[in-house]
Amino acid sequence: MSKNIVVPELGESVVEATVIRWLKSEGEQVNMGDTLVELETEKANFEVAAESSGVLEKILKKSDEDVEIGEVLGTIDENGTPQQAKQESSPEAKPQEKEEPADIDVSKIEGTGVNNKITKEDVEKYVTGETSAQEEKNAGNGQEPNKSTLVSAQPQAPVIITDHDDREERVRMSARRRTIARRMLEAQRNAAILTTFNEVDMGPVIEVRNRRKDSFFDKHGVKLGFSSFFVKAVIGALKEFPAINAEIQDDEFIVYKNYYDIGMAIGAEGGLVVPVLRDTDRMTFAEIEKKIVDYVKKANDGSLSLQEIRGGTFTITNGGVFGSLMSTPILNPPQVGILGLHKIEERPVADKGEIKIKPMMYTALSYDHRIVDGKEAVQFLVKIKELIEDPEVLLLEG
Repeated sequence: MSKNIVVPELGESVVEATVIRWLKSEGEQVNMGDTLVELETEKANFEVAAESSGVLEKILKKSDEDVEIGEVLGTIDENGTPQQAKQESSPEAKPQEKEEPADIDVSKIEGTGVNNKITKEDVEKYVTGETSAQEEKNAGNGQEPNKSTLVSAQPQAPVIITDHDDREERVRMSARRRTIARRMLEAQRNAAILTTFNEVDMGPVIEVRNRRKDSFFDKHGVKLGFSSFFVKAVIGALKEFPAINAEIQDDEFIVYKNYYDIGMAIGAEGGLVVPVLRDTDRMTFAEIEKKIVDYVKKANDGSLSLQEIRGGTFTITNGGVFGSLMSTPILNPPQVGILGLHKIEERPVADKGEIKIKPMMYTALSYDHRIVDGKEAVQFLVKIKELIEDPEVLLLEG
């Protein structure tokens, strides 16, 4: 009896996935609970396990194919016999012979493609023309056509071009990358995105961090970074400007969130992911730092769960870790605000009539102008500046 392997429910708003790889082959024995295939979605990777034991009878969706929820990936024969045993008992199985590719001198081929690139048709015409010329030459000498030349010159045979143009490479986008592209376009089409900027003197936070980092690590087993300071500053600013912690529903309702789930954008190898820190107003600095370290590790090894990346009321993205001095971050819908952090750089700054060199950071707030006014956006960044530049107030209000 055959049992279908189907694409399971992958979570809220996730409707499609891409097959990354099969961990079992057709004809291979599988046991209930064995991982059969790995799928990639816009948010995370998922493993599909066997719901019964038997033999993997048929793979219907191969690597790089897109699939939808409920679609059949393959079948399991619950009463089947492993294929390897069948092959060993069948003496008629013979290895297939490989065709030898033709050896073509590419320097003699005239390209007709864009920028004079050599196309498949150019190779076939060259091969056919060369064969005809050889036949005429042999006929003029009273010789029979060279059969080995004729065989190797068949157009349908595989062709190796020994000196091809490798300046371009066509690679299929991953499901996550395609979704990132789609969501970024949707955000720009469906929201009135504006960005406002400010700059922050990081000196006070750096002083506190340098003074407390050793004791902090000894007590909590994690480094004291800048992220926890900004998370706390964001909470303080969101409490003062609740519209930036809201969302628009059905184009006519504003939903104000009385909780603070802060997304932390992480540039992982497979693409941008935004795991969420839940109820950050209840978290300590140490809990925030530990959770961020855990999320970075999971993002890099592809083990983030759907629950860890679902939702969020506001997002923080830090391009400064890559050297960015300034940027205009794009919203993460349905959120209406995202804070961009940047590189800390020493700059001359006027301070009470004197020019001083200070470690400064540009901050950027992109917001949805449909429900957030420019005045609120500017004041939001000013509040973050005040909290970061006075850590004592940050501890009291954050």
